[in-house]
Amino acid sequence: MAKSKSSGQWLDRHFKDPYVKQAKEQGYRSRAAFKLKEIQEKHKLIESGMRVLELGAAPGGWTQVLVQEIGNSGHVYAIDLLEMDPINNATIWQGDIQDDALLADILSTTGGGIDVVLSDMAPNMMGHKDTDVLRALNLAQIAQDTADRVLRPGGSLCIKLFHGVGFDAFVLDIRKKYTKVKIYKPKASRARSREVYLIALEKY
Repeated sequence: MAKSKSSGQWLDRHFKDPYVKQAKEQGYRSRAAFKLKEIQEKHKLIESGMRVLELGAAPGGWTQVLVQEIGNSGHVYAIDLLEMDPINNATIWQGDIQDDALLADILSTTGGGIDVVLSDMAPNMMGHKDTDVLRALNLAQIAQDTADRVLRPGGSLCIKLFHGVGFDAFVLDIRKKYTKVKIYKPKASRARSREVYLIALEKY
């Protein structure tokens, strides 16, 4: 079957993307690794020895960066609906974080007191702006609810968001729970994308 014009254009942009090339050269599983590298450089979320919970981890680009940042004394706990190949110093679950049994297993394994929760979760986009934004917002709320349950006082949160319906209200709610809240768009985020990252520091 012949490729559509739009899919051909996407593939052309993808393979010309400098971050795609860098990811391949440096052994990262996805270009998204460079988004987290920028976030870390700007906001210093991760420190050596931390215990980090990552939501929406597959294929593992962020996980690779996280295990580098935490060192041998820390640990990454990564979750995704999709299967993900192992990464040293990371415990990986395949499942839905909304599954109470999975969350109970995570709490049992970690003993609670996670230092940082990160979510790069995003829905499969349908092409309808408001619908896509609302579906993405639902995933952000799931990440927030998870952080409410597992994050230690003083811990931090990083969530992917999309500008649109419900954005301001979500950020306002987060501000009630954390000392500092910032919105950041890494250079590695594609310019045409409305995605940004909410960085929330020092949970009350």
